[in-house]
Amino acid sequence: MKVLVLNSGSSSIKYQLFRVEDWSAIAFGLVARIGESEGELRLGWLDAEGEPREERATRAVADHGSGIDQILAALRDQGALGAVEELAAIGHRVVHGGPDFSAPVVIDDQVVAKLHALIPLAPLHNPGHLAGIEVARALFPGVPSVAVFDTAFHQSMPPSAYRYAIPEALYSEHRIRRYGFHGTSHQYVARRAAAVLGRAPEGCNLITLHLGNGSSATAIRAGRCLDTSMGLTPLEGLVMGTRCGDIDPAVLIYLSEHLGYDAAALDHLLNRESGLLGLCGANDMREVWRRAEAGDARAELAIEVMAHRLKKYIGAYYALLGRVDALVFTGGIGENDHRLRARVCAGLEALGIRLDDQANAAGASGERAISTPEAQVALLVIPTNEELEIARQALATVTGASGDSNRS
Repeated sequence: MKVLVLNSGSSSIKYQLFRVEDWSAIAFGLVARIGESEGELRLGWLDAEGEPREERATRAVADHGSGIDQILAALRDQGALGAVEELAAIGHRVVHGGPDFSAPVVIDDQVVAKLHALIPLAPLHNPGHLAGIEVARALFPGVPSVAVFDTAFHQSMPPSAYRYAIPEALYSEHRIRRYGFHGTSHQYVARRAAAVLGRAPEGCNLITLHLGNGSSATAIRAGRCLDTSMGLTPLEGLVMGTRCGDIDPAVLIYLSEHLGYDAAALDHLLNRESGLLGLCGANDMREVWRRAEAGDARAELAIEVMAHRLKKYIGAYYALLGRVDALVFTGGIGENDHRLRARVCAGLEALGIRLDDQANAAGASGERAISTPEAQVALLVIPTNEELEIARQALATVTGASGDSNRS
């Protein structure tokens, strides 16, 4: 029994094929530049000895149907998938589930119609997801497709957390509220953090920090999201690679009235030209550190602004939770940047947060604690695995299994 996970974008499809018996990823890859004259294929799999192998090719991929056809052909050639009947489910990542979806759902025509209606909330993401979903349903009519939403984990937020202080009609008629994103990652690392602590998820209060080119923080009480930093879109919250995060809304009015920015220009500025890139000219954290170490004052400022914002959210979420059992770092930056972790944790000793400098800088991989033995709040590094979480949730949805089947 196997589960295929598809993450379909506007011009790409990422995929992983999991073997259910041990939840190993036996095939994985990417089809990119769909619709261009030369598509890019990266096709990976585990060989007979369990070693990862990869082949790359450049060929035209006309559309998502052609892309999934080529993925299926590669899975068969690699021996990873003998027949479609081996698939128990296909899990699809969907960025935005709006207010309608608080859990994974088997996709039918009614779900597809609702996803189309949600496109205005995620115009850059949901159309690509729908393209992959519609192709998968046509190619694999006997295999249930399951939508797993980035927003679903955050649907447990109370109205005090998800409502904006704007006129009621904008919420009730236009669904303008906080939704949050990276929910699959936050849910996965929260469950793993509980396991590391030797507790049930329902017995843990956590602050999880998903830090990458896109970043978000989440306050989790008893295994459920209480608040999260991203909002109606992934723009709100922390300082990110090219996104500004929190900003005075009047800045947009000023830019419009005095500098002539229209809506498209504002969108591009805040999503593509801001964040670390706007502060210092680089959005790769490794390059930002390199410049800071070379004496670049703008790069040093960018690091300080990012750390400052993170500390503010940690403090705010600590106040909301009342008790914090662990602060969890995940994502490409959260897992690998020990210097940023040190900046973020410095000065938080009064909150029971005490970093073990040696453990933090050790360069280890995998799940690990980086707090001192006497710390009241555990500091954990938990590598995220959103695809595995999607696969587990997809199988649990089609089998009607309890939440225990999602345990990682």
